[in-house]
Amino acid sequence: MGAHTVRSKWTERPDYRVDVLARTNVITATVGGVPLARSAACLIVDEQDHGLAVYFPPDSIDFSHLEEIGLRSVCPFKGEAVYWRAVEGDEEWVAWSYPDPFPEVARIAGYLAFDQDKVTVSIGKGTYTGTHR
Repeated sequence: MGAHTVRSKWTERPDYRVDVLARTNVITATVGGVPLARSAACLIVDEQDHGLAVYFPPDSIDFSHLEEIGLRSVCPFKGEAVYWRAVEGDEEWVAWSYPDPFPEVARIAGYLAFDQDKVTVSIGKGTYTGTHR
């Protein structure tokens, strides 16, 4: 775990919201024209006091363009994050993931989210999965 203490604040803030929403939209992530990820099975994380983040399933990511770095941080509502840099870029990091998130957000385990100030995340059309009435 490194120097960080990973402690959940869910018991102190049961009112805090982190909504994990599955979507069928085809979502892509590119940096400098290089495709990093594409999926129609992303999770949108809508966290109180934060902007929306798109989490891509690991099988949708081209890891040949990314490398994990030693940077770690702790979110009191998600757990310990690990960070990734783009091999072709000069940014210190462009993405993060939670390999072992807290149970309240367990669905994001292993998914990667990209910093939308550094990576272009584009949301395309979704697939309707219900029935018309």
